[in-house]
Amino acid sequence: MISVRALTKEHGRVRAVDDLTFDARPGTVTGFLGPNGAGKSTTMRVVMGLDRPTSGDAVVNGHRLAERTAPLHEVGALLDAGAMHPGRSGRAHLRIAARSNGIPLSRVGAVLDQVGLEGAAHRRIKTYSLGMRQRLGIAAALLGDPGVLMFDEPVNGLDLDGVRWIRSLLRGFADEGRTVLVSSHLMSEMQLIADRVVIIGKGRLIADATIAEVLQDLEHQRVRVRTPDADALAEALAPRATTVERTGPDELEVAGLPAAEIGAAARTVGATLHHLSEVEQSLEDAYLRLTDGAVEHHGHRSEPVTADLAGGER
Repeated sequence: MISVRALTKEHGRVRAVDDLTFDARPGTVTGFLGPNGAGKSTTMRVVMGLDRPTSGDAVVNGHRLAERTAPLHEVGALLDAGAMHPGRSGRAHLRIAARSNGIPLSRVGAVLDQVGLEGAAHRRIKTYSLGMRQRLGIAAALLGDPGVLMFDEPVNGLDLDGVRWIRSLLRGFADEGRTVLVSSHLMSEMQLIADRVVIIGKGRLIADATIAEVLQDLEHQRVRVRTPDADALAEALAPRATTVERTGPDELEVAGLPAAEIGAAARTVGATLHHLSEVEQSLEDAYLRLTDGAVEHHGHRSEPVTADLAGGER
């Protein structure tokens, strides 16, 4: 189990993590989500004992990991797939990690086979693709057969087959009773494998809930309606709906009302319905709504620039 309590970490004048508290429990995949710069990687580094907290604490099974002499037996982590000596072979990298943690060298071959790198184990890491380095990092995390696993963006660089593999791997670990904490910007993946999510922004906790709890907010339930009487129906729904948005000549998207109530309103005003369906709530929608005020760097859609024949812009 990973327990974070009132954790604060400052880098000079920047407060990367601000009074953060949450648990990642055994038998559960906990998604650790937040915008860039939210403090996810910093929190994971503190858990691993790589950074010291300014205040508060982060422990694994009740102990600070920095106090353990052989941490790979207790927790396996992939925080940076680039943190490997490029001149070593994949097998040598794992053998060094095994020896330094008192792990039998027989585990090296076992984890190489588990992550699908047995055939490339003799090659130098500098020849590995990003996806192969990710797999090697996961192999290192699994060396000690730990009960706690922590991965920072584990699907980076993986192809579709690799993404499906890591999804099955993480889900399988949790089903075995292990604690799994994983950060990712791929909300669709998190919705498939996570049991609960911890969402942070600007170092502070925004949400700590199950996937179902994050998605159940009726206020933001959305229904798509197609009707030639869109104007009349929109006018009838406006006083009761959260929003009524015109998404096409004959199409509306309504938030805050169930489909049955919209259908009843259409019958009342005599609107003919060609289509009526609830828009499935996604974790991505919920995440964007929850973190809207915590994103520090917003991009903007570019506007087309038209040049005249004289070379000027208009």
